[in-house]
Amino acid sequence: MELEQEQALLEAILFLEGEAMDERSLSRISGLSVDVVRTCLVQMSESRSQSRFGLEISRVGDGVSLAPKRELWDILKERYGRKNENRLSRAAMETLSIVAYSQPVTRAEIENLRGVAADGMIRLLLTRGLIKETGKKDAPGKPVQYGTTREFLKLFRLNSIAELPKLDEREEERFRLNG
Repeated sequence: MELEQEQALLEAILFLEGEAMDERSLSRISGLSVDVVRTCLVQMSESRSQSRFGLEISRVGDGVSLAPKRELWDILKERYGRKNENRLSRAAMETLSIVAYSQPVTRAEIENLRGVAADGMIRLLLTRGLIKETGKKDAPGKPVQYGTTREFLKLFRLNSIAELPKLDEREEERFRLNG
């Protein structure tokens, strides 16, 4: 099944939207069935991986987007990467990694693992859209729990949290919540 016109349509939609989109949304916008969308995305991904195209189909959570090929990123990151003012400090990265590996996690649990107050880092990560409130813990005071967002997956080019690098035993022990 060639589906060249359908692939061209989906490519144009992904380009114009600029954000990752799930297959149902692509189906609704394009007027194509979800099965045709899936087939087209697989074909587009395969053809782009074996060609000189500069963009590839990138999976972000349950969505797909057009993104520069990984092998081009070192060349592109100076101009198009996140600027220095958008970089996260070591403290913010440490807080983000605790949320990523321990989610859902409360502010008190983050502070227990870090050994310092986390209010400022949590506010920063919430503002950047890298973490979100995921609910309330069934504990006295019903503290807010935090988890990572789709923006976090996008930033680190992950399909899901399951793709986070595995921790060694010492690191795993550090991220284990007591209580």
